[in-house]
Amino acid sequence: MLTRGHEEAVFDGLKVSRMKLHIYHLSCKLMLLLNALFFNGTESADGRYAQMLFKNLFEDYTDALRPVEDTDLALNVTLKITLSQIKDMDERNQILTAYLWIRQIWCDAFLKWDRDKYDGLDAIRIPSSSVWRPDIVLYNKADDESIGSMETNVVLRYDGQITWDSPAITKSSCVVDVAYFPFDDQRCNLTFGSWTYNGNQVDITNGLDSGDLTDFVENVEWEVHGMPATKNIITYGCCSDPYPDVTYTLILKRRSSFYIFNLLIPCVMISFLAPLGFYLPADSGEKVSLGVTVLLALTVFQLMVAESMPPSESVPLIGKYYIATMTMITASTALTIFIMNIHHCGPEAKPVPNWAKVIILQYMSKIFFVYDIGETCTVVQKKDKKNNYRLEVDNSKTNGKFRKEQELTIKAQLSKNYQCTNTILKEEATLSVIPVQQCALCNQKVPNGHFDESIADSCVSEEDLNMSSCFCYLHRGRVAKNIEFIANCFREQKATNAKSAEWKKVAKVMDRFFMWIFFVMVFFMSILIVGKAT
Repeated sequence: MLTRGHEEAVFDGLKVSRMKLHIYHLSCKLMLLLNALFFNGTESADGRYAQMLFKNLFEDYTDALRPVEDTDLALNVTLKITLSQIKDMDERNQILTAYLWIRQIWCDAFLKWDRDKYDGLDAIRIPSSSVWRPDIVLYNKADDESIGSMETNVVLRYDGQITWDSPAITKSSCVVDVAYFPFDDQRCNLTFGSWTYNGNQVDITNGLDSGDLTDFVENVEWEVHGMPATKNIITYGCCSDPYPDVTYTLILKRRSSFYIFNLLIPCVMISFLAPLGFYLPADSGEKVSLGVTVLLALTVFQLMVAESMPPSESVPLIGKYYIATMTMITASTALTIFIMNIHHCGPEAKPVPNWAKVIILQYMSKIFFVYDIGETCTVVQKKDKKNNYRLEVDNSKTNGKFRKEQELTIKAQLSKNYQCTNTILKEEATLSVIPVQQCALCNQKVPNGHFDESIADSCVSEEDLNMSSCFCYLHRGRVAKNIEFIANCFREQKATNAKSAEWKKVAKVMDRFFMWIFFVMVFFMSILIVGKAT
């Protein structure tokens, strides 16, 4: 059991613990209360001082007049441009649409305050419509519907400096030079200046040597290579005062991959088809139609380029290439028609001239590997050619002599064996008519070389052996006449075929010649356009 003294000691300890806990709770509540009072009082003071400052500054302020203490002094305005995005480049209408961040900085002499009087407040943000703003506009604005600067707030500092940041979508005129399209570079100017204030009232300067491109969003068609800024002071004809402006030159380079794969490479491939038209066989009937088809395809590409380009005197590089290729294809089609005429020269045509035989058939045919059937590029049967050529040339000279010798032989044999009194064969160029014969033994005439059986019988009755021999020789003469007629027809047909073959070979050699000429032209035109582009 506890004694009375022990009970009092325990009770005193409990009382002390309760007092300490109560003091701890009171201290925590006091700290929370002081913290709340301190922060609420500060915020309330800032808001109260800002409202007081705004009321004091704009109580007698007007935004209609230039905020300078001395009207003879010019107000300096600093301009900074940040290019955010190129939205569109309309080459046909020559309009550049860009998204800009425009920063204007100037000093307002009537909007200054002492920071100590307003609890250290050094800057406030107020609507831009509450202060005077310089009338800086884009001189080369191209569209009335373009969105200008937005009504954003301005930052007003205690020393009177005002900073106005506003985004703007601008549409400016840009002189587009498409001479080297699609490998062209463009320079588009963005000229900013005051519209009503001259240089003695508002002096505009560029804050940086070039536009800011750190936040630029890449464009799929154009590369930005710079945006230098220059200040210009211009005196216009209407006014004697100078007007300063700041011009930002946007240097653009076109990304040509799209046009190379969609316009240039198809044109090059189509242009290489034009020389292949000379390689088509003349009897195929597709030589001219191939050239016309290629010409129509290039015309379609030319119209596609013309629709996107401005109607100016400057012809784009790819347009020049199209025109040159179309001219070449037109020439190749005309030459194809001419060569097909040569190929189809018939028997009524004149023989191939000697100069053409020497230049085209002898030399050019070897250079372009054009040979006759059975003739190779390594072994040329010159001897057989010469013999055949000599035989064909001398046929007309030897025919008469051959026929005369044949007639004399027949005449001698008939005179010896049958004692014929008249000439058996007359000296004529052809044996189409056998002359009248008269046999001395039977005193009967044999007209036109026809020996009837009745005559043969009468002759046999007198001289059987002699007349049978006479009939045999006369029959041989008629056979010789028919053979000679067939031989002459064969010679004429062979000469006609040889003449047609020569003209066909001339046409084939010319086809090969122009094919290589046009291949070289297409190759050099392609190299030339790439060289000009680079």
